[in-house]
This record gives sequence, structure tokens and C-alpha cells, in this order.
Amino acid sequence: MSLPSFPLKKILILLILLAVPGAVYYLLKEKGVNRYRPLPIYGEKQVAKTFTIKRRKQVPDTIYHVIRDFKFLNQNSDTVSFPADSNQITVVNFFYTRCPVYCLNMNKEMARVAKIYNNNRLMRFISISVDPENDTPAVLSEYSKAFVAENKKWDFVTGDKNLIFSIAKNDFLVDAIQDTINKNEIIHTPMIILLDPQKRIRGYYDSSRRPDQVNVLIDEIKLLITEELRTIKNR
Repeated sequence: MSLPSFPLKKILILLILLAVPGAVYYLLKEKGVNRYRPLPIYGEKQVAKTFTIKRRKQVPDTIYHVIRDFKFLNQNSDTVSFPADSNQITVVNFFYTRCPVYCLNMNKEMARVAKIYNNNRLMRFISISVDPENDTPAVLSEYSKAFVAENKKWDFVTGDKNLIFSIAKNDFLVDAIQDTINKNEIIHTPMIILLDPQKRIRGYYDSSRRPDQVNVLIDEIKLLITEELRTIKNR
């Protein structure tokens, strides 16, 4: 008795029906679990001597550029340490109070972001004065009243001028330079800078191009919050 023959077309259909569920499962399991493109990490990178196992392979770890620890005084004459909490995302800008328009607009944009994330425990905001000789805690207290009324996690800080200029250049990788012609003018970056809880730079946003760049910052903070919540969950 001969076995029944199956047309090639039916065999192909049967194979497809059997293969598709497995392929869909793999894509959902391995490729489709809330995947998104992470934000870049800025600054110099080095290959570490340690490894992490990823998908059964040894992948060299990366040593990223990070912001050094520092302590400054804020508008309330309290010492502000960076980072205060290893789980916090920080938004930073450089300014000074004698900068009449440029810095005022930048801090208005900071205030817009701070208001949105006012109740988020993962967020904090730091505005660093590049003119500490004038911007004492008392001066910063008066200046900050227009901005911190709705956000108590926003510190306006002052400290040693040489240290501030060094941190700007070497850590945040931005400009802060004394104008050699006009001693009351300080050349500094318009960038608002986004840092993750590991003190790594994750974004630069040009406040002079408001509101477009700052709108991008608002959206990318959401990505960083998602990334940090996943990290906390996996600890």
C-alpha cells in the first residue's frame, strides 16, 4: 500500500505554520521587550579590563567619563553635595546673576523643565554660578525666588571660582571663561546638561534655541527615567 502524496505547496504552508509561532516568540522574548534607543554617553571612553556576560559572550566593560564629586553652597547657605543621591537624575546649567537677558532666559527654560518634573523623586536641578565673587548665597537667594517657588529641588550654587571653571571645562566639557576686556562679563555655555545617576553626561541642550532644544530635553528625561527605573528593578 503506497503512502499518500502531499503537494509541495501544502508542505510549505505546513512548515510556515509551524515556524511562525516560534519566530514570533523569539522576537517578543529576545528583541521586543520594551526596547528603545538609549541616550548617548558623552566624553572620553576607555575599555576596561573587566567583562560582562551578555548572551553567553564576554563583552569588555567600558569606563565612561564622569563628573567628579563636588560641594558648593546654595542660596540657603546649605552645603550641596554632588551627587546627593545615587538614584537621582540631574539637570545642570551655568549662569550668573549679572547676566541680564541671556541667563534669565536660560533659567526660565530650566524653570519650565523643573515644573514638569517637580514631583518626581528621581529628579534634581543645579544652577552653578560662574561669578561667585558677586553671587554670594544672599544674592542667589534673592535671584532664585522667581524660580524655586514651585520647585524645592532646585539649587543655585556658588563656590571657588577656579574650581567652578575647572569643573565646567574638564568635567562638564563646556566653556566658562573670564572676559579679558570686560571684567564684569563671563563667557559661558548656553547648554543645559543632562546627567544620569552614575554622573555621566547624557545630553546637551542649547537653551538659546528655545523652546525646541528644551522640548527635546523634556522628552529625553523621560527616557532616562525609564532607564533608571529598569536599573532599580534589576538590582
